[in-house]
Amino acid sequence: MRKLIGWAAIAMMAINGTAMAQVERVVVGNREMENIPDIPAEVSERLRTYQNVRGAGFQGFLPDGGILISTRFAETSQIHRVDTPLGTRSQLTFYDEPIGGASVRPGGSGEFLFSRDRGGDEYFQLFLFDTETGRTRQITEDTTRNGSASWSSDGEQIAWYRSTEGDPDWDILVADTDNPDNRRVLVEGEGAVFPGDWADDGSKIAMIRYYSITHSDLFIVDTASGDVRELNADLDIAYAAHEFEPGGDSLLVVTDANSDFRRVVRMDVETGEMIPVTPDHGWDVQGMDLSPDGRTLAYVLNAGGVSQLRMMDVRTGDQLEAPDLPIGLIGGMQWDEAGERIGFTLNAATSPSDAWIYTLESQALTRWTMSEVGGLNTETFVEPELISFESFDGLEVPAFVYRPESDGPHPVIVSIHGGPESQYRPGFSSTFQYWLNELGAAVIAPNVRGSSGYGREYVMMDNVFNREDSVRDIGALLDWIETQPDLDSDRVVVFGGSYGGYMVLASLVHYSDRLAGGVNIVGISDFRTFLENTAGYRRDLRRAEYGDERDPDVAAFFEEISPARQAAEITAPLFIIQGLNDPRVPASEAEQILAAVRAAGGDPWYLLANDEGHGFRKKVNRDFQREAETMFFREVLGLD
Repeated sequence: MRKLIGWAAIAMMAINGTAMAQVERVVVGNREMENIPDIPAEVSERLRTYQNVRGAGFQGFLPDGGILISTRFAETSQIHRVDTPLGTRSQLTFYDEPIGGASVRPGGSGEFLFSRDRGGDEYFQLFLFDTETGRTRQITEDTTRNGSASWSSDGEQIAWYRSTEGDPDWDILVADTDNPDNRRVLVEGEGAVFPGDWADDGSKIAMIRYYSITHSDLFIVDTASGDVRELNADLDIAYAAHEFEPGGDSLLVVTDANSDFRRVVRMDVETGEMIPVTPDHGWDVQGMDLSPDGRTLAYVLNAGGVSQLRMMDVRTGDQLEAPDLPIGLIGGMQWDEAGERIGFTLNAATSPSDAWIYTLESQALTRWTMSEVGGLNTETFVEPELISFESFDGLEVPAFVYRPESDGPHPVIVSIHGGPESQYRPGFSSTFQYWLNELGAAVIAPNVRGSSGYGREYVMMDNVFNREDSVRDIGALLDWIETQPDLDSDRVVVFGGSYGGYMVLASLVHYSDRLAGGVNIVGISDFRTFLENTAGYRRDLRRAEYGDERDPDVAAFFEEISPARQAAEITAPLFIIQGLNDPRVPASEAEQILAAVRAAGGDPWYLLANDEGHGFRKKVNRDFQREAETMFFREVLGLD
């Protein structure tokens, strides 16, 4: 084991002329640590069971009747094939880096497209895998970032976006599948542009420019000339999933046009006229897929965080029989090429993700994978209760509460989601179940203002100068905890990643006297420095949410709310976790708050992984992260 002094500690030793105690930075393999104690064998041993829980994600239908799934059997998630329900999983890709999903080529060749980066740098490259030969071809250029790949209906062409470091303007590229070296720029885009669905005849493709969760633009692109035509240019609305109907004269689009919630509309591609297709359910449509013949629409509602699958005859508007599914989350939904079966991933609060298939004619629902739960007794898994609490201004804020079976009062871990335009939804978490069953801690996952899933107005409530209103929601949650006899308000820890990491730091600034500690994972410590240093291809996207640091009023506000500038207020224990290659929230944000808290007299724990990016994706690093978190919780919550 090699020991080093961290550069942040060295840099802070002479701040304001004040000598500071040296802090050893311990280096073990690709990990660097400060203040993390040795991990007892019994902690590693018990965590190993929870960390060996797996999940399987549906990735698509193969032409021979099998399916592709993504699952992990070693360090990283890879692509596997399954030929029969609950059959053997045969691994197809074998990389040290995780695979970011797969997309089967239309037309029956069995080839599939997948993406992969290096060390979490998010410079994704696209590759084509031939299931007949096992060979892989790279179709994108090194040093570029690529994604949102979209197949033409015949599988002969692929479109995707390409971005480069420092350039906020992305391009749309097209290539012949069998000759990817002939790739060409179809659209020299402005801002963040994404290719969408192709018309059946390949003559046009939809394109979206994303500004924020509440605003995007929709275009039709001529694939021969590259001519671009915007639809509904004067409307301030958001677009999401979209598909051409047969013939290419209309699109089905998920949008919040004329509604607080997202629904499916039919849009004329010449005039932009929109007619509602799905009824107003009072919840967002989170995804959809149209059968190849254009008759059957499968769509998923986000009903207060829980997925509901609906089926509709598009021509008549009639709701069709949909499968009766366990309560959970649905993703990755897609039809087979015959339009007879639809596959999807189902994840429930007490069951990890698995692949399922629903056959339309027979109405048969079939589970194709049954992922392992590490030998754990699933009867001990806890389901959450949905509650709401009143915030400082009377707003009702929803939260999911997991309570241990044992008698209280229980310590509490408040898990704050990132985004901020995201939402905690009650999917399976082996980490939550470990905290509940092994640490005896209750877990609360709030959806503070600014969260998605509750309408357009709610998601905009924390924008720019309202940023700290969401932090006040955490203060109101602490008030609610004090009213619960089975919860120990003197032993509450805040935990979160990315924007959730900022929320942890801001909560510690305002409520250190009410918190036992906080765990900040890849979190923002100062919005100005974050925006200056985040990857250039995403800077404008984040300015749309947080504000533009080049505006003097916004810059002054950022300075006012910066946790790094208020580090003296962080008196509760802090654990900082970071990936060195993070392009979203760069490691400088972690080093900055580490140095500032040390300069103010604090003594944080620190974990840096040199082979990770925005969160840990390699199992060996995730395992150690959970072990270190356990030691932190034991110390600050007074656990045995």
